[in-house]
Amino acid sequence: MGTTQPTDQQRSADHGQRRRELLEAADRVVLRDGPGASMNAIAAEAGITKPILYRHFGDKGGLYAALAKRHTDALLASLRAALDAPAERRERVEATLDTYLAAIEARPQVYRFLMHPSEAPSPGEQGFDVGLLSAPLLRRLGEELAEVIEERVDLGPQSAELARVWGHGIVGMMHAAGDWWLGERPCPREQLVRSLADLLWGRLAAAGNRVGGPGF
Repeated sequence: MGTTQPTDQQRSADHGQRRRELLEAADRVVLRDGPGASMNAIAAEAGITKPILYRHFGDKGGLYAALAKRHTDALLASLRAALDAPAERRERVEATLDTYLAAIEARPQVYRFLMHPSEAPSPGEQGFDVGLLSAPLLRRLGEELAEVIEERVDLGPQSAELARVWGHGIVGMMHAAGDWWLGERPCPREQLVRSLADLLWGRLAAAGNRVGGPGF
């Protein structure tokens, strides 16, 4: 009696499913331990040995990159939904800022894991090199926002260049203000959203929609 060998497509699907399961286990550890999450704890949560975890992600940096992509994808989808909502421009600006702040407020341990190094890594383990790996995450957010601005807002000559300046500038503002706010909680989230929107509003209020674009 012959045996049925799995096809390349089946093996790829199984590998993808297993990788998702490992990322979900990593998420559970990050929610519990924040920046102190270790490869040992993640492997234990997944019910595997650490070498198997390395086999799927290469090293600690590979696991961090996979988790960062997972959360950045979800955040970008939420930000685009806020930008596409049927509302006045000012309301959409506030909704987009609020979406980012609500995301880091809802899962502060995940945010700290992605943006702040562990002050006390586990014995025998190096901490995640967050300084090296978080910059591409913020850069991706900036580029994505720049694309949205360019396709929606008429910024006149050198529109593409100015859209990138705005995209990265807005992301930098959200990140710095959100990081400070999450640590100190000096005011309600709604107040911070209004204050940041006020800061952005001057040129945004004056700019027209790009002809043929989806509008903003």
